[in-house]
Amino acid sequence: MRILGLFLSLWVLAGCSPLLERTYSTAEPHSSKFWESEAAGTLRAESHQDIVNDLLFLIGQHTETATLRLYNFESELAVADTLEAAAAEIKQETPMGAYAVEYITSSRQNQRGFYEASVQISYRRTLEQIQSVVNATSPEALYSLLDAALEEGREELAVRLGYWDEEGTETVEAAMAQLREERELTETLPWAVFYYPSKEQAGLIEFILGGEELEALAARMLAENSADPAEGGAPEDGEIPGETGGPDAQTATPEITEDPPPEPEPAEEDHQTE
Repeated sequence: MRILGLFLSLWVLAGCSPLLERTYSTAEPHSSKFWESEAAGTLRAESHQDIVNDLLFLIGQHTETATLRLYNFESELAVADTLEAAAAEIKQETPMGAYAVEYITSSRQNQRGFYEASVQISYRRTLEQIQSVVNATSPEALYSLLDAALEEGREELAVRLGYWDEEGTETVEAAMAQLREERELTETLPWAVFYYPSKEQAGLIEFILGGEELEALAARMLAENSADPAEGGAPEDGEIPGETGGPDAQTATPEITEDPPPEPEPAEEDHQTE
């Protein structure tokens, strides 16, 4: 018994210590704010990715104008190219940028030791809409979120997704179809759904569930289908055809080509004989 007691004592002293140790980590939104007494709130960037992060930070707060201090850039041309590339990436490749931003413009000025860029962001969504975006780990959670939105009488819902795969679209359509059938909404206007930045790589999905915006979308699609007899028929339930960039997206105008005029026949030469 003494041997067993001694063994247990040694086990407690040597073995339980690791069990009682706990490690943890925290994650906080990154902000590259460059705090200075004369320029509080000015953002700092040293690379393309820093600029993208700063712009996303500003968009999350619906900031319309801001100043970026850019370090480690070789020339004003490099600054201009990087700002343009970052703005294009925000608008075309990030879910929140594609959803919320109309356009981004900037001007820059060479300062002593850095470049100072003034950024202007124009939005196609309000601050309330941006703050109302909810998070979901995967498309499987959309049924519950849509059901809750209907219970609250909401006319739109925007969901930021943490995961998307090739079956995501089918999951979205199945969730909408099930919910509409359960709530006896199959005879009402089809809901509109938009994928940002694209249907293949959706990181944010917007649903228009009712109201004037849905009616306007339905009227627009009806007019487009009426104008093009080759593509008649009503839109399928759950999606406005051709829309992946939101209700404010512009549709491309088809290019009109004409047959080239016939080439003139070569004039006959006069042959003189001696």
